[in-house]
Amino acid sequence: MVIPSTAISIRCHAVHIIQAVIDKGKSLTGLLEQHQQQLPVKQHALLNQLCFGSLRWYITLDFWLRKLLKKPLKAKDRDLHFVLILGLFQLTHMDKPAHASLNETVNLSREVNKPWAAGLINGVLRNFQRQQTHFQDALQGNEALQAALPDWLVKKLKTTYPSQYQGIIRSLNERAPMTLRINPAQYSTSDYLAQLSQQGIQARPCALAARGVTLENPCDVNQLPEFFQGACSVQDEAAQLCTHLLQPKAAARVLDACCAPGGKTAALLEAYPQQQVIAVDADEYRQQRTRSTLDRLQLTAEIITADVGNLDDWWDGQWFDHILLDAPCSATGVIRRHPDIKHLRRPQDIDQLSELQSTLLHKLWSTLKPNGTLLYATCSILAEENTDIIRQFTAIHKDAEPQPPFMAGDSKTEFGCQLLPRPNGHDGFYYCLLTKVANK
Repeated sequence: MVIPSTAISIRCHAVHIIQAVIDKGKSLTGLLEQHQQQLPVKQHALLNQLCFGSLRWYITLDFWLRKLLKKPLKAKDRDLHFVLILGLFQLTHMDKPAHASLNETVNLSREVNKPWAAGLINGVLRNFQRQQTHFQDALQGNEALQAALPDWLVKKLKTTYPSQYQGIIRSLNERAPMTLRINPAQYSTSDYLAQLSQQGIQARPCALAARGVTLENPCDVNQLPEFFQGACSVQDEAAQLCTHLLQPKAAARVLDACCAPGGKTAALLEAYPQQQVIAVDADEYRQQRTRSTLDRLQLTAEIITADVGNLDDWWDGQWFDHILLDAPCSATGVIRRHPDIKHLRRPQDIDQLSELQSTLLHKLWSTLKPNGTLLYATCSILAEENTDIIRQFTAIHKDAEPQPPFMAGDSKTEFGCQLLPRPNGHDGFYYCLLTKVANK
């Protein structure tokens, strides 16, 4: 993909990014990293807001746009579709004067080398303004359009969580909170909260993660006290719970499977610094982020770039005392942090991911020492990737003993815990701790 010139506006960068996600299936995270390099740091927040918001509400915005256009745009003018999507997002979800949003969107016609489209863009957006109530009413009775979620996913959530799915949907569409994990080698949680307060940053302790604090308002990491000296890391509360569940014994040999970009690797090493951690992931680019994370925190692990499922490529034959398998999954529990998932994931992906999760679990079980523990984790809220996987696995492996769920209430499942995304709280996550019972 050709990255646009630095001379173009933030909104034109956003158009390129949104189109690359929708039409080419690119990752929003990677695209933002590329385009942010072309912009001053002070402009990153607006670029993020435009891209996250447009992709979060794209399904609804696209429905409206198809009704607004008298005839479909030609293939060579596909970029105008995303110019209009951006304009509709600004009119409906940004707190700014409508005339400013209109002018900025019309001006994009020149930036995409289609000045002739200025009148079209102006006409479509003004028509929407005049009939906005009508277009809002057109969503009634269609939960998928109202939620801007794929229809297949809404049906799954409704079937799995009949009394909770509406709250889940609301949580998936909100802006995710910014949560920190405090490094116990440098600060207690209460002391770091005091440091934040001195900087005028309001925060509160997390409900579940002992070393977690959630900021009242997100901020740039440059504003966080001693961030670059390793005082804290950005990590969702649910993801931090891996240290509470695994609890490696002293000097244990621990495998962090599918580890990149290293957040849980770092959390384990901070909490249990005497462990020997082997961190394996197939993605070299993301493994570079693992190295950077550990370097900032002055932590050490053996980092291996390999497909963790191909044992011959990386395993030395020595058993592990503990394994953290952060399995590749649909990421349906973190849609609010990655709204591109709404557009990249397909129903058939769930079956393929379930097969991969099961394969990894079976293979890595053979590397676990008797009486050792394996923590299975996903950021999915779908049973096919979570409780169903564990049920099938324990039916085959009689030496696999699931430990009791660490939480009660609506998070408790047949096997392990299913955390659902919470407004201004943790993401959706699943954990199940398995003990390998000796002599079975």
